[in-house]
Amino acid sequence: MNIPHATAIAVLGAGSWGTTFAKVAADAGASRGTDVRVWARRADAAEEINTKHRNTRYLGDIALPANLRASDDAAAVLAGAQLVVLAVPAQTLRAQLREFKDLVPKDAVILSLMKGLEVGTDARMSQVIAEELDWPEERIAVLSGPNLAMEIAREEPTASVVACSDLATAGWIASACTAPYFRPYTNTDVVGTEIGGIVKNVIALAVGICEGKQMGDNTKASVMTRGLAETTRLAVALGGKTETLFGLSGMGDLIATCSSSLSRNHTAGRLLAQGLSLDEVTATMQQTAEGIKSAQAVLDRATQLGVSMPITENVVAVLHGAISVDELGPRLLARELKAEGVHAP
Repeated sequence: MNIPHATAIAVLGAGSWGTTFAKVAADAGASRGTDVRVWARRADAAEEINTKHRNTRYLGDIALPANLRASDDAAAVLAGAQLVVLAVPAQTLRAQLREFKDLVPKDAVILSLMKGLEVGTDARMSQVIAEELDWPEERIAVLSGPNLAMEIAREEPTASVVACSDLATAGWIASACTAPYFRPYTNTDVVGTEIGGIVKNVIALAVGICEGKQMGDNTKASVMTRGLAETTRLAVALGGKTETLFGLSGMGDLIATCSSSLSRNHTAGRLLAQGLSLDEVTATMQQTAEGIKSAQAVLDRATQLGVSMPITENVVAVLHGAISVDELGPRLLARELKAEGVHAP
C-alpha cells in the first residue's frame, strides 16, 4: 500500500462484531487521528453511538471511542474510506454490495469479517465481494480467529489473522487494527482462513447440542478434534494450507467458538438440544448463528469435492429434521474403524 496508514475506515454493519471491530480500529488509530465511521441500518442505533458512545443492544454498557462515529447514510460512511470493512450477515452480503457498489471508493481495500458460505452458490465471502464489486483479489482481505466480540470489546487480549493474497496489504490492514488488546497476524492463505472461520460454526452447533444434552468434556473434545480434521480436509481440497487450520483462524477459532457461552453457534446448539425449533432459536437469540445458514452450503461443497465431513453431515440432518438431537451424539463417532489423520477419508 502506498498510504502509510489508514486515516478513514468505514465499517458496514453495527452488530456486535462490526461495532467491536470499529472500536478496535478507533483505538488503534486514536494517536494518528484515524476517522472510523460505522454504517447502522437503524437510525436510532447510529444516534446512540454518536451521542452516548454506546451500542447497548449488542455491547451493553461498553464505552466506544470518541473517534468512532455512526450514520444510517451509507454514502456518508463510505465517502473517502481507504479501508472498507464488511460486517453484515453472510446471506445478505450480495444484496448489500449491489446496493452500495457505486458508493465504495475505487481505490479502497475491502476487509471481510464474515464467516459463512453463501447458500445456493456455496461461495466464500471474498468470492462474493470479488464478483459483485469486480474488485482485484490483492485488495480483498479476510479477518478470522477467536473473535468473540464481547471479550474483545471488554479489551481482553486477543489474537487474530488478516489474510490477503498480497502480504503487504495484509500487513497494512493489520497495522490499522493493532490495539493494545488486539494483535493481528498475517498470511496469504485466504481460502484456509475463510474455511476455518466458516466450518467451525457448524462444529460449534454440534458441540452445543452435545453440551445441551449434558454430554461430557470427552465427547466435546472428540467432536472438536474430529471437526478440525474435516475442516482441514475441506480447506485443503479448496486450495488452502494445512498449517493455516492449525493456527488462529483454524484451531484457535474452533476452540473459542465451541467452548464459550458467548458463541452464538454454541448457544444455538444448546437451544436446539433443549427442544427449540430453528425459528424459536432465532427468536430467542435475536442474533444470527451463521452455522445454521451455512451448514448445508458447507456440506454441498464437500459433496462436490468428494470430501468426507460426517459431523457436518449429521448437523445438517438435525437442522433438516431428518434425525433428532438425541440421535446426534451417538452418530458423531459411529464410523468405520481407521487410522487417525487429517487427510484420511
